[in-house]
Amino acid sequence: MKEKLFGKTLTELQQITEDLGMPKFTAKQMADWLYKKEIFSVEEMTNLSKKSRDILSDKFEVGMVAPTRVQKSTDGTKKYLFPTSGQKYVETAMIPEHERITVCVSSQVGCKMGCLFCFTAKQGFQGQLTAGEIVNQVKSIAEAGKVTNIVYMGMGEPFDNLNEVLKSLEILTSEWGFAMSPRRITVSTIGIIPGMLTFLEKSEAHLAVSLHNPFNEERQKLMPVQVAYPINEVVNEIKSWDFGRQRRVSFEYILFEGLNDSPQHVKELARLLKGLKCRINLIRFHPVPGTPLKSPAEETIQRFKDELNQKGILTTVRASRGQDIYAACGLLSTKEMTS
Repeated sequence: MKEKLFGKTLTELQQITEDLGMPKFTAKQMADWLYKKEIFSVEEMTNLSKKSRDILSDKFEVGMVAPTRVQKSTDGTKKYLFPTSGQKYVETAMIPEHERITVCVSSQVGCKMGCLFCFTAKQGFQGQLTAGEIVNQVKSIAEAGKVTNIVYMGMGEPFDNLNEVLKSLEILTSEWGFAMSPRRITVSTIGIIPGMLTFLEKSEAHLAVSLHNPFNEERQKLMPVQVAYPINEVVNEIKSWDFGRQRRVSFEYILFEGLNDSPQHVKELARLLKGLKCRINLIRFHPVPGTPLKSPAEETIQRFKDELNQKGILTTVRASRGQDIYAACGLLSTKEMTS
């Protein structure tokens, strides 16, 4: 099986050209073809010599993969299903909104974190995505040339696949790659502290943390990661980090009826996040088969938002999208693997 070029960093491409005895400038030419143009074979890299193309083709292929299935919602949201090795699948969401097109990418096949509310967790951990498989989710959709924002909020925990996620971010933001501003990219984590700190040091992208409950024991029932990385320790690490003027930190908070939607939760959130410039994104819960969790009434959601804003924490309610196309992450890929 040939090795894939798509997903290689410039440093890796330079190593390939050196190993194959090709001119140094060839690596930059290859990056240009891979990330700025539309090609599907090494033979299409026409400014490389015929000899260089033949040498490359012998061991490498471009390696982009088209989605096998696309679902479109009545609100314009699309869910793309991409195949990975071992007949597994990952989901990618494309969300159009006014002048923005946001792509929500996956970083793993399945997930090992076991969050109660997440359908991806029910698949268990199936494998890591490569940087190429992550970036392919941006490059191989119909809207590829129109993407304005990227969020790592799909299947998997990004900081449990840290090296490949960082490589994908390098490709997306480097001048030789997609040349996107890191301020248009957000990476979400459930709070794996070592990976989070490395990400903050090596990337300029925004950080989002899945919080969902400010009380330790209650959060642990929803998110087993709380045992290893308590949310107060996660927040304290974030408070000690200089985010500068433009880099943002936000907290995702799925509301569950009777579990995390009380005035006491508002009060504890305000205490936990005191002194931190941040935003809370409230999320309506999309029903997941096999869990007793429910979304609270709309009036409860609005009250929760208003009370947090009154305490000085900028809080918004994220619009629900794609309700008619397996909105909850992991549903579509699970259906494909079990059908």
